[in-house]
Amino acid sequence: MGNREMLGRMAIILLSIFVVMSGYGVLLPVLPYYTERLALKSGVVADEDINYHIGILTSIYPFFQLLFAVVWGKLSDRFGRKGLIIMGLSGFVIMQVMTGLSTSLAMLYVARILGGIFSSSVIPVSNAYLSDLTSSKQRRKILAWSGVAVSAGVIAGPMIGGYLAQTNLHFNSRFGHLLLDKFSVPFLVVALLGIVALVVVVLWLKKPKEQYTNSPQGKLKMAAMLANPVFLRLLLLSLVIQLAVTLFETVFSVYAKDILVFDTAQVGLGFMLCGLIMAVLQPIFASFNENILPMRLQLIIGFLLAAASMGIFTLMTTDFYVFTMIIIFATGGAMVTPNLIASISFIDESNTGTYLSTQTSTNSIGQVLGPLLGMWIYSFGSSLPFLIIGIFLLLVTLLTMPGLKFNKS
Repeated sequence: MGNREMLGRMAIILLSIFVVMSGYGVLLPVLPYYTERLALKSGVVADEDINYHIGILTSIYPFFQLLFAVVWGKLSDRFGRKGLIIMGLSGFVIMQVMTGLSTSLAMLYVARILGGIFSSSVIPVSNAYLSDLTSSKQRRKILAWSGVAVSAGVIAGPMIGGYLAQTNLHFNSRFGHLLLDKFSVPFLVVALLGIVALVVVVLWLKKPKEQYTNSPQGKLKMAAMLANPVFLRLLLLSLVIQLAVTLFETVFSVYAKDILVFDTAQVGLGFMLCGLIMAVLQPIFASFNENILPMRLQLIIGFLLAAASMGIFTLMTTDFYVFTMIIIFATGGAMVTPNLIASISFIDESNTGTYLSTQTSTNSIGQVLGPLLGMWIYSFGSSLPFLIIGIFLLLVTLLTMPGLKFNKS
C-alpha cells in the first residue's frame, strides 16, 4: 500500500472519529439548559432533581458503551472493521436526530441509550483499523492523530452546541411526539455530519490487511487478558483519567452556570480550549523519542498536571484563570491519552480490536461513574468534586506508576 492510499484511509477513519466526538461534545454546554427545559415539561421542578437527571443522562451513554464495546471489538477482530464502523455511524445519526427532536426526558433517555449501544463501536474499531495499517514503530504517532480527531471533535461539538443553541431563530414545529425548534439545530447539524461520514465510509473506505482471527487459537479469552499485570495497570489508568475528564465535563457545565454565571457560549469556549490544547499537543508529545521523553514519564507528568489543575480549580473565579486551569488540565490529558492507547495496542497485535475495545469499556466505567459521582458530590459543595478528583489523581499516580513497564516496540 502506498503512502497516498494509507493517508486516504487514515483521513476517512479520522473523519469518523471526529464526527462521533463532535456529537459527544455538542451536548456538553447545552445539557443543563436542555435537561431543565424538558424536565419542567415533565413536571420536574426541584434543582436537585434536575441535576440528578443531568448526571444520569451523561452517564447512561457510556454505560451502554461499557456493555457493548467489547462485543463490537471482538466482532471486528473476527469479521472486519468496516462493517462495525458503518453500524456505529448509523446508530450515531439516529441518536442525534432523536435528541434534537425530543419532547420529553423519556425520549432523551432512549436516544442516549441507542447512541451508547451503536456508536460505541466507532472509536475502538477505528483505532484498531489504524493499528492494522501501521507498523509498531509508526503506531504511537498515528494513534496520536486519533487523539487529535477526538480533541477536534471536542472543540467543534461544544462550539456547535453552545453557539447554535443561542441563535435567534424563532420557530416551533411539532410532528406527533417530535418537536423542531432552535434547540434542535445543533443536534441536526451534527446528524448531517454523521450522514456525510457514513457515506464516505461506505463508498471509499477499503478493508485493511487481514488480521482477523476466526480460528479457535486466535480467539482471546478475557481471563488471559486480565492475567497480564501491565494491561491491568493501563486499564486502571484509563479508568481514572476518564472518570476525571467526565466528572470535570459534567460538573464544569453546572458549576459554570450556577457559580461562575457563564452563558452557553462561555461554557462552550472552555470545552473548545480543552479540545484545542489536546489536538495541538498530542502529536507533539507522541513524536518524542523514548530516550528523550519516555512514555512512562509522560504518563506521570500528565497525571500530575491533571491532579494539580483540578485541586486548585475552584480558587479561580475569573475567565482568564478558569481557562488557564482548563489548559493545564488539557495538557496533562494530551500526554496521557496517546501513550495509553499506543501501549495497549502493542500488547497483542493479533487481537488489537479486543484489547482496545476492552479499554473503551473500561473508559466507559469512568464515564459512567464520573458524572454520577460528580453531581452527587456537588450536592454537598460546589468545589468538592474538583478537589476530590485532584487528590484521587495524585494518589493513583503515586500508587500505580512505580514499576510500570510496557512494550516499547
